[in-house]
Formats: sequence, structure tokens, C-alpha cells
Amino acid sequence: MLEQEGLRSCCPGGIIPEMEVNPTEMSPPVEEMDLQRFTSVSPNNFASSGFCVASQNSSYIEYQRMHTEEQSSESNQCGKNFMHRASLAQHHSIHTGEKPYVCKQCGKTFSHSHSLAEHQRRHTGEKPYECKQCGKTFSQRCKLAKHQRIHTGEKPYECKQCGKTFIKNSFLAQHQRIHTGEKPYECKQCGKTFSQRCNLAKHERVHTGEKPFECKQCGKTFSHGHVLAQHQRIHTGEKPYECKQCGKTFSRGHSLAQHQRRHTGEKPYECKQCGKTFSQRCNLAKHQRIHTGEKPYECKQCGKTFSQRCNLDKHQRVHTGEKPHECKQCGKTFSHCHSLAQHQRIHTGEKPYECKQCGKTFSRGHSLGLHQRRHTGEKPYECKQCGKTFSHRCNLAKHQRIHTGEKPYECKQCGKTFSQRCNLAKHQSRHTGEKPFECKQCGKTFIQNSYLARHQRVHTGEKL
Repeated sequence: MLEQEGLRSCCPGGIIPEMEVNPTEMSPPVEEMDLQRFTSVSPNNFASSGFCVASQNSSYIEYQRMHTEEQSSESNQCGKNFMHRASLAQHHSIHTGEKPYVCKQCGKTFSHSHSLAEHQRRHTGEKPYECKQCGKTFSQRCKLAKHQRIHTGEKPYECKQCGKTFIKNSFLAQHQRIHTGEKPYECKQCGKTFSQRCNLAKHERVHTGEKPFECKQCGKTFSHGHVLAQHQRIHTGEKPYECKQCGKTFSRGHSLAQHQRRHTGEKPYECKQCGKTFSQRCNLAKHQRIHTGEKPYECKQCGKTFSQRCNLDKHQRVHTGEKPHECKQCGKTFSHCHSLAQHQRIHTGEKPYECKQCGKTFSRGHSLGLHQRRHTGEKPYECKQCGKTFSHRCNLAKHQRIHTGEKPYECKQCGKTFSQRCNLAKHQSRHTGEKPFECKQCGKTFIQNSYLARHQRVHTGEKL
């Protein structure tokens, strides 16, 4: 009676017929359960809330419509389902290519408003997400989450083929292309393919010349964000990458990786022509120019060409006479810092480079490298005209003068020219009368060492 009275007061002139419930129906359908929850109101609350049967019916119809809409939010193009119509609308932009959100500063367009908001932080420099452990800030929440795995060491993504684990799922996907060889990203201008989209984007800037990343301190622009980040460490002096074995710090992760190969002895880059291995890719590239003869770096003043940029830089000091590196002990100046370092070992007697095979030590790494060819028999320098090979570049240069007839060393007294400096020195002793080579047995002196060697056979009885 109370329920009927309550219903009369809410809906005059109409009474809801009493519902009959079958006691055997223990599990009503989900829709009925939702309807029962929706209409289960106590008599007092029901009357005071101002609801009536008609309003209940209309609300339930709206409720059903929401479910129907959610179920029908399906892409006609790919069949993908979405919970919300707005998500379906965003997804459709993938098929249509529509990008309605425009950056007012650079004109770049985006399919999603949140992508535009993230992009605009590049212009504003805003980084609202901060790591609680190290204080580093990020423009995107997802980047903060990825960064935090550096502190936790978590690598939740594992390669099923080799067992290697990764901090990010994207890193795993990129890694798996090593096994498959897949390069799905192609440059439309030159046809070059890439395994990673980011590498394609970076490559495309070669064609466009775009340098969107600017240093706020000096105004220098860069084509890649990570190059800007590395550059900024010049201003800050930051060296966040530390070697666990010796404690040396580096401003770039790449430099740390290269340094660590000194400890491990790893040389992953191999020359396909001679099999020589290198710890750095750039050193392999330099080495390969020995085989190709390529010399891409040219001096604008004299036209001389070089296989390495550093050698061109060194050569140009011949023209300028610049010697910026001074020895603090004797005041001698040098055009190159490594020449100063080598010179200083004269004062210290240091010979840090040791041959592993015979134990001989050297003050210069270059000298050790040349010495080791005695053990290996390696002769990497080949004459293109006759095929003869040499262990030293200088010996190849001397040999090539046989073919060219070049005689760059001239005697200032008589004008006679020579192909080798040592022959000029021997010749000049004729003008000076100098005889620096002395026989230890009889004291006789000679202009040339070969003359002394021939003379010594007189004492030994060796047949000439």
C-alpha cells in the first residue's frame, strides 16, 4: 500500500503493476541487473527524489543508448572498436590524414590536440614532469616514466630470440629488426631505407637542411635534439657518463662506450679487405682510405689533399706558422698538442707504449704500431703502379719517387737534387768535409756509414 501510495503521489492517475519474480531465476541477465540497480529505490527516497516511472523509462533508454553507442563505435575502415565516440573520431584521422591542430609558431600540424600541446613545449622549453631522484625534468610524462627505469634498473621488455632486455618496448621492437633485417622506413627522395622512423626523420633533414634545435646560449642550431643536448654540455661542463672501471667521465654516452673498449679490448669494426679490426667506426673509415686512396680533404692554399681532416688541420699550420702548444720546461713550441705530449716524454723519460710480444717500450703509440708490423709482417701500404707493399707510409712515399722521378731535396751549395733526405745529408758531408763515422779499431773516419762497414771488413778478414 505504501509503495502504491508513493507511486500515486509521484504519478497521479497511474499505478505501476506489481512485478512478479520467479524464484527459480537465480541469475538474471546483465541488462536486467543493471535495470534493477537503476530502479531500486526505497519508498521514502523514491518519493522525495521526484522520479516517476516515465522519467525512469527515459533515463533507462538513455542508459541503453550509451551502451549501444559504445558497442557501435567501430571504424568502418579497419574494424577497430573504441569505447568512446571521441576516440573513434581521433582514430579516423589516421585513415584520412587529417591534422586539424596547427602550431601557431612554426605551422606544424597534428592529428591530436595533446600532440600539439607536447610539441609546443619545444618552443616554450616547458618541462613540467620532474624526476624525484635526480631532479631532471621532462616535457612528457611518458619520458619521465622511461627515465625512472635508469634509477630502478628495470628492463621489462625481453627479446625472445637472444634474451636481451630493454627499458622501453620501442627499443625491443628496434632491436628485433637486427634479427629480421627489416627496414620499413624509406626516404621518398633518395630511396634509402631505415629500421627506425627516427633515423628516417633525421636523414630527411639532409635533404631539407632543417636545423630546428637552437642553443639558447649561443644561438647555434642543430638538426637533431641529442646533438643540441651534447652541445649544451660545452656551456655547462656537465659530464654525466662515468666509466665504472677507472672513474673517467664523459659528456657523451657514445664517448664512454668507445672508452670502455680500451678496458675490454673489443674491436667490433672489421675491414673487409684486409681483416684489420678497430674499436671505433671512424678509425675503420680512415683505414679504408688506405685501400681506396681517397683523399677528400684539400688545402685551399696549396691544393694538397689528405685522407683525414685532422691531417689537413695540421698541414694548414705549415702555411700559418702557428705553434700554439708550448713546453713549460724548455719553452719549445709545437703546432700540435700530441707533438708537445711526445716531446715532454724527453724530459720525463716516460715510455708508456709496450709491445706485448717482445716487451719493448716506446714513447709514442705510433712508434709502437710501426714496431708491431715487424712481428706481424703487415705491409698495408701498396704502390698502385707496381704493386710493391710497405710497412710504413714514408717508405711508400720514397718508393713512389722512383716512378715519378721527383727529387725534392736540393743541395744549397751545388744545386744537386735527391729523392731522399738521407742521400742529401750524405752528399753535403762532401762539401763540409765532415766524416762522422769512425772505426773503433783504427780510428779512421768516413763520410758514409756504408763506407765504414766496408772498411771494417779489413779488420775482420771478411771478403769484400
